[in-house]
Amino acid sequence: MYDLVIRNGTIVDGSGMPSYKADIAVTGNRIAKIGRVAETGREEVDASGKVVSPGFIDPHTHFDAQLLWDGYAKPALSHGVTTIVPGNCSLSLAPLKAEHRMKLVGMFNQIEEMPYKAFKEGVVWDWETFSEYITRIRKGLAINVAPLVGHSVIRLWVMGDAAMERTATAEEIAGMQGVLRECLDAGAVGLSTSYVDMDETLLPVPSRYADASEVDALASVLGEYGRILQIVPEFYDPDLTIARLDQLAEISLKYSIPTTFSPLFINADNVEAVERVMARVDEQFARGARVWPQVQTRPIDISFSFAVPSLIFVRLPNWYKIMRFGTQDEIIAAFSDPEKRKKLIAEATPNMGLWSFLTLRFAQTEANQKYVGKTLAEIGEMRGCTALEAMIDLSIEEKLDAHFMAANMGHNSDERVSAMLKHPRVHIGASDGGAHILSFSTYGDTGYLFSHFVRNLNAMSIEEAVKKVTSDTAGIWGIPDRGLIQKGYVADLVVFDAATIDRGEETYVQDVPGDGKRYVRDSRGVDTVVVGGGVAWSAAAGYKDDTRGAILPGEAAATRPLVAA
Repeated sequence: MYDLVIRNGTIVDGSGMPSYKADIAVTGNRIAKIGRVAETGREEVDASGKVVSPGFIDPHTHFDAQLLWDGYAKPALSHGVTTIVPGNCSLSLAPLKAEHRMKLVGMFNQIEEMPYKAFKEGVVWDWETFSEYITRIRKGLAINVAPLVGHSVIRLWVMGDAAMERTATAEEIAGMQGVLRECLDAGAVGLSTSYVDMDETLLPVPSRYADASEVDALASVLGEYGRILQIVPEFYDPDLTIARLDQLAEISLKYSIPTTFSPLFINADNVEAVERVMARVDEQFARGARVWPQVQTRPIDISFSFAVPSLIFVRLPNWYKIMRFGTQDEIIAAFSDPEKRKKLIAEATPNMGLWSFLTLRFAQTEANQKYVGKTLAEIGEMRGCTALEAMIDLSIEEKLDAHFMAANMGHNSDERVSAMLKHPRVHIGASDGGAHILSFSTYGDTGYLFSHFVRNLNAMSIEEAVKKVTSDTAGIWGIPDRGLIQKGYVADLVVFDAATIDRGEETYVQDVPGDGKRYVRDSRGVDTVVVGGGVAWSAAAGYKDDTRGAILPGEAAATRPLVAA
């Protein structure tokens, strides 16, 4: 008898080869047989009319904090994501000395829009080292985690506050190399760094003070382990992005490691720039370097209220300053003061095309319900004012609890995004799962890939799409024994309906510690998600208690005794 049998499914095995019909039998955590399975299973799943694929791998997330109170990384698991990579953008929650906890919380709040209150009420700080953090999140872990360690936190650990002031000495760089080795030994899949991010005081994050010799020294340690380097380049400038790309290529060649940079967005107004970046990617691959750009599937929609800082205002210094540092009373006072209001409007007026098309998503007062769903241009016309004035007045009237949405802001050309997703050198990622929880829902990128680009546009086959988010990702990130449906591989599997898989509507829920809210999307068309040989979620029964998530690649060896005979 097998532990699990999935019967009568259409197998899309992650290799890109044509699908076929078969049963899959699982013993322990591994695939024991593919074909006609006569024996019964202790648990059986009927996949008739459905696709069975390897579990999806999301390589760019910020679930670092959420994993402390939610080992399922909800709702990512329900979308078929069986492995996540947190710790991107130079930020991880370990290694972290006690004196720098609130500094890191501030950076997570600024860069990833994670609320302070969630850390205050949802986190018991009982770790410092990377190994201790891994031990902590392993409890009740239902999803696989391939954690990056952040360059900024390694600097803080070794240099203290000087990490935020200067380059490192040779002795300090050697210390960072030692810390990185400890993290890789404890299970880190690689190192992340950033060349653009700012901390909560709007100063560069520690990784940005590193010189090339420091990055090279850390990359040499990655070379000892064959692990990946992830960076956030100056993505707003193609020349700087290409310069970083060249730097990554030299590191990749020198130390024989994979590298990846994210994000890479393609819009109508930056086609030439992205073409230049991709041409250089192809040139560097031709030299033998591995420099994988990450491209997300979904268009960019951003929601916001003035109760919390929003990235949509980051290029408007006066607006962002007041959102970043102002209290509710101070923001309302500034909006109400004629002179300050005049200054704010003057700064934002050149972008009137943006403000006019914002829609009002939520309002709390009965009087303003008639405006919900309308654009600010329409509301302004109804109220006899400009779109900007309407946004300010509604925010005052709603005590900053009016929510606006900028829909389809970018990454919104089906033709161009399709071409990028199909490009053999493009890596699907940049989802930001677990972050920006009050700006947009970061869940359902895979559902959108299958519904929009496979089913609706016929831009890629289902075999191509599955390969992109399974075996391609596992190969790039060095995640062993996953990403393919093959005998002996770990049974991370997804059963879904190719005719209905999609992402659900974006909804606003209150499930963050500290009574916090966030935007989420439910999955559609996903039937069953299997992690480590056990059903972790099903559409019929929801999340299961059988938690088999692993730390990858660190715990890969530890799971091998469960290999089927």
